[in-house]
Amino acid sequence: MIRQATAEACANIALVKYWGKRDAVLNLPATGSLSLTLSGLVTRTTVTWAEDPGDDAILLDGKPAAGAERQRIVTFLDLVREGMQASGASDRPGAPRASVESVNGFPRAAGLASSASGFAALALASTRAAGLELADEQLSVLARRGSGSACRSIFGGFVEWLPGSAADGQDSHAVPLLAPEAWDVRMLVAVLAERPKPKGSTDAMNHTVATSPYFEAWRACVPGDLDIARQAIASRDLARLGELAESNALRMHATMLAARPPVLYWLPETVAAMRRVRELRDAGMACWFTIDAGPNVKVLCDAAFEAAVITGLSDLPGVLRVISSRPGPGARLVPALVSS
Repeated sequence: MIRQATAEACANIALVKYWGKRDAVLNLPATGSLSLTLSGLVTRTTVTWAEDPGDDAILLDGKPAAGAERQRIVTFLDLVREGMQASGASDRPGAPRASVESVNGFPRAAGLASSASGFAALALASTRAAGLELADEQLSVLARRGSGSACRSIFGGFVEWLPGSAADGQDSHAVPLLAPEAWDVRMLVAVLAERPKPKGSTDAMNHTVATSPYFEAWRACVPGDLDIARQAIASRDLARLGELAESNALRMHATMLAARPPVLYWLPETVAAMRRVRELRDAGMACWFTIDAGPNVKVLCDAAFEAAVITGLSDLPGVLRVISSRPGPGARLVPALVSS
């Protein structure tokens, strides 16, 4: 018996960042976080389950997954296999075997939240192909096990990730705050580097928690930042949300810079892009930057200023391209990517 499903999920960009874990195995965060799911950054994943044992076949952008990247996906698929065994969907030891084909519409491992869209799409496709229909909250908990921020990509628009307090992590999942169509804003991504970053987010996060003297101060500021962000979203106050996003991102990077040795993702072009956003804002354009664990700069802006901000960013040396996104949908099933 062969069962197949294809799902798409969008990356999300955090406005109140996720940085630090209280449980590394379960990907439980030290604090809450809040993000915007983006329509322009999409991963499409097809999963096929075959009722016989053997090695999983995993293709990422047409190439076989290898090393730690492959093991991370196999470990996640093992969680789904456990669910299949528990539900009676499969009763053969070592089975079923998975075939995974995933295609990204944007660079992987470059600080553009590709793991969030990737594991959200994998969570939906793998469970539906297995005959498991999880509620969105349960799907968010599962996606979190693959990549913490993936729990937010299960939902569209503005989304909050609740840190939870339970040891088993079942109360740590995302919840939707505002539907994609409810606020016409833009998130522009100034792509400065498309190659994988030199230090992965998980390693950088763990290193920061272990060695940065600023980490506890960072953790203490997040609940207040979340309160401000929720209020700004509820009142559609873009200036308040943008100012909060800038300060929160810079605080997160300050914790990394204070680690021993420091974690520095910025390029000279990163600083130039931040300065350009401030220049554009001084000229009357409603735009604010944020930066994740990577060099690329994201800009939250009023839709009315989209074209002007794109022009202002594109003029900078080192900007490879600017991706324009609006609030996007949550993870969803789509027609099959390939015939397997």
